[in-house]
Amino acid sequence: MKRTNVILDEKLVDIVTKELSDTDEIRMRGIMNQKDRDQLLIKKEFPRSSRYDLDWMLDNQMGPNAVWLAEWLCETLPLESGMRVLDLGCGRAMTSIFLAKEFDVQVWATDLWITPDHNWQRVVRAGVAGKVFPLRSEAHALPFPAGFFDAVVSIDAYQYFGTDVLYLGYLSRFLAPGGILGVVMPALMQKIGDVIPDHLARPQANGKVFWEDGCRSFKTADWWQELWAEDSSVTDVRMDILPDGWRFWRDFETALEMAGKNIFPSDAQALDLDQGRYIGFVRGTARRTRTESMNLYDPGIAAQVGVDQ
Repeated sequence: MKRTNVILDEKLVDIVTKELSDTDEIRMRGIMNQKDRDQLLIKKEFPRSSRYDLDWMLDNQMGPNAVWLAEWLCETLPLESGMRVLDLGCGRAMTSIFLAKEFDVQVWATDLWITPDHNWQRVVRAGVAGKVFPLRSEAHALPFPAGFFDAVVSIDAYQYFGTDVLYLGYLSRFLAPGGILGVVMPALMQKIGDVIPDHLARPQANGKVFWEDGCRSFKTADWWQELWAEDSSVTDVRMDILPDGWRFWRDFETALEMAGKNIFPSDAQALDLDQGRYIGFVRGTARRTRTESMNLYDPGIAAQVGVDQ
């Protein structure tokens, strides 16, 4: 007889097996690890997401679990069948596919980094080729007519460009009056002073430091509320925080490590040390008003107003 210790449900389980070969034991450990991984990925808080292939989410991630975040956003976003939706910063189009499947909307899957060819292949494989349209565009040079969309969403991307005080007025021009805007972003749960907390600034066991220059785009819910509330192009501004957001982020990072599918070194240790004191997620929603905003990012604006002469 041979005894094998494995971790399952956070408990040490002593399994008795019959004369397992080394190969059999490795296979058993792999099965138990996959069960642990799957338990990290199936969340009662995200029942729609739990119906999707877990490896699909792991294989196509570019950070926190964007499908979970999209589901949380849609709890307060009144999407209706047939709506035209801009998914800004869609990454590998998982959120676009999710929106099309779950809400029967048409989605323009827009990203700067990921090629439309690769996203189109994912869209076709997902069976939503008639609903999701991938394209590449920079966030300040969107190729759409004013008032084209019924909704604009952005998952784990808006922080990269939306901290610009002029950006909301630019983006809202692509919404029809009354159209809805919804974003989810990594965020601060409280302000950070001049000194970054030690557990976020020191290297983790894998050598990765959580706090990088890009984290300066992480803002509090109050910061985002004030920025949006001051913009006349939107109304009904609401910001809130995902309960246990840090835990969901940590669990997804852990699952990626267990599956060997993480693109970047894991931040699970830093998130576990943080326990949501500073790091989490903010959800923002608003509606488009009828106020018109000048496109200050348009390189032809000087010619339009007659000063480029």
